[in-house]
Amino acid sequence: MGVKSRFGAIPAADISADQAIPPAEIAVAPTTLEEASQALRTATEQRMKVLIWGGGNHQGYGHRVHPDMVLITTSLNQVEVWEPEDLTIVAGAGARISQVEEMLAEKRQTTLLPHPSPTATIGGVLAAGLSSYKRFRYGPSRDRVLETKVVTGDGRIVRSGGRVVKNVTGYDIPRLMVGALGRLGLIGSVCLKLIPTPAAALTVSVDDPAAALAGLYRPLAVLSTPSGHSAFLWGTPAEVESQANRLGGEVQNGHAWPTLPSLPVAWSLRLPPSRLSEGLERLPKGWAYVAQQGVGITECVADQVEIGAAAELRGWAESVGGALVLTNGPETLYERIDPWGTPPAGLEYQRRLAAGFDPYRVLNTGRLPGGV
Repeated sequence: MGVKSRFGAIPAADISADQAIPPAEIAVAPTTLEEASQALRTATEQRMKVLIWGGGNHQGYGHRVHPDMVLITTSLNQVEVWEPEDLTIVAGAGARISQVEEMLAEKRQTTLLPHPSPTATIGGVLAAGLSSYKRFRYGPSRDRVLETKVVTGDGRIVRSGGRVVKNVTGYDIPRLMVGALGRLGLIGSVCLKLIPTPAAALTVSVDDPAAALAGLYRPLAVLSTPSGHSAFLWGTPAEVESQANRLGGEVQNGHAWPTLPSLPVAWSLRLPPSRLSEGLERLPKGWAYVAQQGVGITECVADQVEIGAAAELRGWAESVGGALVLTNGPETLYERIDPWGTPPAGLEYQRRLAAGFDPYRVLNTGRLPGGV
């Protein structure tokens, strides 16, 4: 029996033209959770290694996966329910964040999910555990995931959480899925808590980011780049004007979010917020960065591979309770350095947890720290 015939009527996908997707025996693009379930049941029966692929924007996270099958989520893109009065939305994992945000803007609402690329999907961003620069004020993305429908490695469809918080009981599976890189299951659809978009937004340059954080009431973000520091304000016109006057820096209407240049190597430096300034001083010369004051996360890019400098920075970061994570680079770099660094304590518990969701190790196998 041919490989394609094993998957019945599940839509196949032609990935030959997309050089970013690793070669595989077959690629499928399910349009429903039932089709995704069938695909993963078949993969389990055939002991095929599966790579989940959404917009392809976050595949640099984690150890490399060499799949027998690529499961593409972009056809799981329906917005199932939008309740503006309840500030909730239910959408498929393959829905593009940019398109969802355009729709939500009609009612001045937002998911707060980051989408630096127009092809970034809800499932991909959540699986990678990413949050936007608005995290300082609103917390990480996982805090707004109310409910998930997940397809496990062996094809079970598991619904957990609840669209009304008071109805939620049992294990907090939705939060488990955020940042698991698809290792625990395919995020099929999610219910997200939305945030009303305030009427006024300003960007103000500041000289001292620590003083800005201490002196402002709930700033949206305070960010640092090699060219300076900025505070991002969101609220009523009177609120943001008052805070801008207090800062006294140059004011721009709207949010002038910094962008990183497109360079071949990317890192995420994650530190206790109190060590962020020291971390910036230790960055190798020439690295571009955006640092989130009060959060402790610095996204960095470089135009060349610097194993020695990265290893030295990683050693210091881990010594103060942080990490340096490789988030993008040439394939040869992943062969020379562990993308995660030192595996965390409790690795055996993580392996047992993964085995409960994916007993035959078919989904994104080995991608997490320690090869989980």
